Amino acid sequence: MDFNSPLFDRIRASRKKEEEPRPQTAACDHPGCREPGLHRAPKGRQREGQYWRFCLEHVRAYNQSYNYFNGMDDDAVASHQKADQVGHRPTWKMGVKGSAGMRSKIDTSGRVADPFNLFRSAAAQRNPATAPRVGLAARKALETLGLDENADAAAIKTRYKLLVKRFHPDANGGDRSFEARFQEIIKAHGVLRAQGLC
Repeated sequence: MDFNSPLFDRIRASRKKEEEPRPQTAACDHPGCREPGLHRAPKGRQREGQYWRFCLEHVRAYNQSYNYFNGMDDDAVASHQKADQVGHRPTWKMGVKGSAGMRSKIDTSGRVADPFNLFRSAAAQRNPATAPRVGLAARKALETLGLDENADAAAIKTRYKLLVKRFHPDANGGDRSFEARFQEIIKAHGVLRAQGLC
């Protein structure tokens, strides 16, 4: 292995340079002061990011007399404070830009139009004709009431009332043989009500 190869020149660690002496602290910016300026003080409005360097005595005096709003009238101060609430960035009132266009996309049922079917279930997106309208528990409850899954709230309510009247123990002279069927009907109606179908 040749350590004098030019390939090793590129991967060799460079030697540390001798540390350069730090520059001396600048003198205080107050006229006639020779103390070191260790403390920063802002130069004022329209000069953001620029600072004076003062000694402790002069920075205290500067801070007591500093007024960012000096020379501004009351209206200018109020508008600056209002713009400061949003970080001096532009804002718009609600409904001026984006929401006005959305109003035209709301259908009669109060839902936002979904032309690309982004908000439909995955099963409905695959095949809308075979997609179930209701879940498995609701489907079983509808079967218990003797209805198909396309039944609306009025049909469910009518069918429930009819079955309760038919299988209620009082309607059957106290016969307990219909009690299990009666409880199934009540439970099925509870499932449909919990899912908001009736």
